[in-house]
Amino acid sequence: MLREFVEKKHYLFAEEAPDWKEAIRMSCRSLEADGTVEANYKEDIIACVEKHGPYIVIMPNVAMPHSQENAVGVNKTAIGFMKLEKPVSFAAGDPEKDAQLFFTLASCNPEQHLNNMMKLSDMLMDENVVKALEKAKTPEDLLKIQEQYLD
Repeated sequence: MLREFVEKKHYLFAEEAPDWKEAIRMSCRSLEADGTVEANYKEDIIACVEKHGPYIVIMPNVAMPHSQENAVGVNKTAIGFMKLEKPVSFAAGDPEKDAQLFFTLASCNPEQHLNNMMKLSDMLMDENVVKALEKAKTPEDLLKIQEQYLD
């Protein structure tokens, strides 16, 4: 999975984001760059979080931005990865809702999307992988993590 992020250039490493909304916009950049998603998609995700709360923070330090299945502006099924050096807060005063690692989901093929979700879940269940991702700074680091823990 990490190798795929690098091969498709679906990654971004950044120092910080001014707030969670901008973090979501940033997390969509690599998916927008190759036409996986349209520009409206990031705003749809933000609207969902505003409506439903920070449900996209699936565990401390990890967010999975997404909109509903078959969302308008999604052209391919893919996942984009973003790592911020400084976590961003989705709920002031609740560090459990801070996120530094972002796995942005785009889905127009339910079967492929489910497969992506299973691979992502397996990967995030490995504490060593999550800790290594928190330290990653380059696409080469992603490849090393893939080789060390996932191949």
